[in-house]
Amino acid sequence: MAVGRKIEDERDALQCLRKVGHAGLTVGEWARAHGIDGRSLHAWRIAIARRGVPARRRKASAKSKRAELALVELVPAAPVLECDGARRYVLVVGAARVEFGDDVSVATLRCVFEALRSC
Repeated sequence: MAVGRKIEDERDALQCLRKVGHAGLTVGEWARAHGIDGRSLHAWRIAIARRGVPARRRKASAKSKRAELALVELVPAAPVLECDGARRYVLVVGAARVEFGDDVSVATLRCVFEALRSC
């Protein structure tokens, strides 16, 4: 079974979802007919609905552009590192690389992720 193109960003998702609404088809039917990955479009539909974004998008200010949703696809990379029996994890997002072990606190990870989010 061939998989269509993935939805690139929130703007792309909103455009496609508007077209789905005009066509009167389900998301899956419309996606198959237009070569779009239905799972990708469906995930965006859920994310947008949770955030309460209206179907008709307002002009985005610089601040709201920064707040746009972005889906991150997680794919297996190198195996988990082990050092003296303790597992190590490596998270790479763009140019940022964060390494941590099982002993890291949730509070520390939250601070690191908030710092990365602001970049």
